[in-house]
Amino acid sequence: MRVVGVSEFGGFDSLKVHEIPEPHAGPGQVRVRVRAAAVNPTDTFIATGARAEALRKDPPPYVPGMDVAGVVDELGPGVQTDLAAGDAVMAIVLPRASHGGYSEYLALPAESVVRIPKGRSFAEACTLPMNGLTAQLALDLLDLAPGATLAVTGAAGAYGGYAVELAKAAGLRVVADAAPKDEELVRALGADVIVPRGPDVSAQIRKVVPEGVDALTDGSVQQAEVLGAVRDGGKIAPVRAWTGGEERGITIHQVMVFSYAKERAKLDRLRQLTEDGRITLRVAQTFPAERAADAQRALAAGGARGRMVLEF
Repeated sequence: MRVVGVSEFGGFDSLKVHEIPEPHAGPGQVRVRVRAAAVNPTDTFIATGARAEALRKDPPPYVPGMDVAGVVDELGPGVQTDLAAGDAVMAIVLPRASHGGYSEYLALPAESVVRIPKGRSFAEACTLPMNGLTAQLALDLLDLAPGATLAVTGAAGAYGGYAVELAKAAGLRVVADAAPKDEELVRALGADVIVPRGPDVSAQIRKVVPEGVDALTDGSVQQAEVLGAVRDGGKIAPVRAWTGGEERGITIHQVMVFSYAKERAKLDRLRQLTEDGRITLRVAQTFPAERAADAQRALAAGGARGRMVLEF
């Protein structure tokens, strides 16, 4: 089968098509014939070699990709699932070595796979699992009561958009940042208050919430720059390793999505919220799988308001 990955690290152009043996569904697994795979910022770390030392513990090719959509075509022994061969599904993937989302076939734990939202394409559906579960995990860790105020940085991005919409579904008041060109989008996602994005985001948030917000999720990865936005004793949920320090009794809840990789009920709830019109799926551009380098390059250029997607 075809996978797209790297055998030597050297930037986006090191992403090449490789032929490797097909996986088959083992005990408790389903095999998915992948039709679409989302391209996420974390994926670029493989091509650039940012995680080369850890990756070299396994043989190449090293295949990126954390979420996919496709069709179930094989059920493993003893699998407990309501899925059947031919069902259109989406899944979260934990990449390791040649096991990653940029693949024609994947054997995955049944707990990582659910049906795609009705009426949605494979390209749309593959944008939801990893980013949606990351946003849900952040909210679960913050554990805010309805009516509390949450700030979301990077609100126009894929993660930030899901965080805004899930927060509104949970009854929270949302303060979100946006560039002028993104204000209409972020307002449509449900943000109650919009402030200018940038390095002074804490000061901008304090202008509208003088006492500080109850919690913040740092989708723009601004680290220490967001601390000032949060009230004494508040909470922050960063999506990258936190290096911003601590102050004023603020609690840092590190968001590590792999802990939700088998939270099937939570992933299926994201499907239902999408069908109910509470979550918006956004595809910026689609690429044939063999053009993964172009897709990652387009992502790294910035400005996309949705996910790049590879199609198999």
